[in-house]
Amino acid sequence: MDTNTPKLSLRTIEPNDYTELAELMDLVFHDVGGSWPRLTIMDLIHQFPDGQICIEDNGKIVGAALTIKVDYNRFSLPHLYTDIINENNVIQNQVTGDAMYGLDVFVHPDYRGLRLGRRLYDARKELCRSQNYKAILAGGRIPNYHQHADKLTVPEYIDKVKRRELHDPILSFQLANDFDVKRIMRGYLPEDDASRGNATLLEWDNFFYEEDVQSVHDVEKTLVRIGVVQWQMRAMNDLEDCLEQAEFFISSLANYKADFALFPEFFNAPLMGLQKDQNSVEAIRFLASFSEEIKQRFAQMAVTYNINIIAGSMPVLEDDKLYNVSYLLQRDGQINTQYKIHVTPHEEKDWVIDGGNKVEVFETDAGKIGILICYDSEFPELGRMMAEQGVQIIFVPFWTDTKNGYQRVRLCSQARAIENECYVAIGGSVGNLPKIDNVDIQYAQSAVFSPSDIYFPHDATLNEANANTEMIIFADVDLTKLKQLNTEGSVTNLRHRRLDLYGGFTLPKNP
Repeated sequence: MDTNTPKLSLRTIEPNDYTELAELMDLVFHDVGGSWPRLTIMDLIHQFPDGQICIEDNGKIVGAALTIKVDYNRFSLPHLYTDIINENNVIQNQVTGDAMYGLDVFVHPDYRGLRLGRRLYDARKELCRSQNYKAILAGGRIPNYHQHADKLTVPEYIDKVKRRELHDPILSFQLANDFDVKRIMRGYLPEDDASRGNATLLEWDNFFYEEDVQSVHDVEKTLVRIGVVQWQMRAMNDLEDCLEQAEFFISSLANYKADFALFPEFFNAPLMGLQKDQNSVEAIRFLASFSEEIKQRFAQMAVTYNINIIAGSMPVLEDDKLYNVSYLLQRDGQINTQYKIHVTPHEEKDWVIDGGNKVEVFETDAGKIGILICYDSEFPELGRMMAEQGVQIIFVPFWTDTKNGYQRVRLCSQARAIENECYVAIGGSVGNLPKIDNVDIQYAQSAVFSPSDIYFPHDATLNEANANTEMIIFADVDLTKLKQLNTEGSVTNLRHRRLDLYGGFTLPKNP
């Protein structure tokens, strides 16, 4: 390479590039047979033109990547190099393949250090995503293994390369490009003396991959609009007052095409004021008498307004025990139930409320969601149990009377978003109910939080309400960013859990 700044361009390989491409392959692969015959390269270009990529410097080819299509279920299992390119140099490209298979990536020795190999790998990944292939597979040589074969087994050698105690020019590069070693393939390329005939089966997963769908209704929704109601507590004359106020907000959120509407914990508390001269236990049980009708009316509104509703929470009486319950009313008519697991000292002492014993993740048409009612958000185990079930959005209906209490809910909810790689929406109530014991003061600043990484806002807050003001807020969340975070984030909390040390909650430990 001359001393001038290179002028690089990336393009697909054309048939008239063969002579130049063969010279480069002879230079790079002189120890394993050199270039492929013209007919092999022409066959690659003909069968999978987009998969043959090169980089030029001022019109000269200085790097290339050759690729075929394969069946994932077949080639994610052990195989030989001759299953890819047979003894007659005929490629085994599968026109209907659902995965890409990397044959070779090679760069002119004079251009090493410019990260051209990474550019070629990135181009492959972009092709894999854009064409909806399941993964990129590759059989990777381990050419430095012969230097250590008398002391290390192949698994020991791979482990040391992973730990960067040893360097292998191919395996180290592939690991740096986010490929995982799935298995060892012995006898992959017998004439590869440097690798002692061994190879690694490497895989890069396309986390945007979608299985073939039968109709538009089967397509997974990835852009989701969350609506949150910051609810003003006010005196009410009857149940219809409460339902009319709720319907106003549900209608407003639906007009803005929200997929979810979140209400606060005990949003129906003003109804306790309809019955006079009751102690706290009598008042909360009186409030529970409205819960079934509210649930049914909310379920009807979810269908009518085409919106999924998290109906805050309400007291529910079952077998003479009182629970704090949140209902998910889905717009297809389904009704899901989440009991508050951890009741506060106030709920236990003044209202004699019992805690539930099961936390769930619910499938909706706009992602997998979970509900943590107020105090539950302060227990990280619950969020992790949901994460192990694939939760994407956690909703936190809350009621707090002071800023201290609010900060506990807010900060813990943000922590749940970060540690579980999900979105968290919190919704509370504001205002005062001076004639109702134990719920007289409200403090809230509702918000929607994201994980904290480059894919999300710098403060990990997608939107937040004004403190102590009745209003609605919206946040559009992209569920595909959660997949990207899980595999390519600056940190990957879920993948780096030490299950060998502290285990899991809902799923068996990794083998």
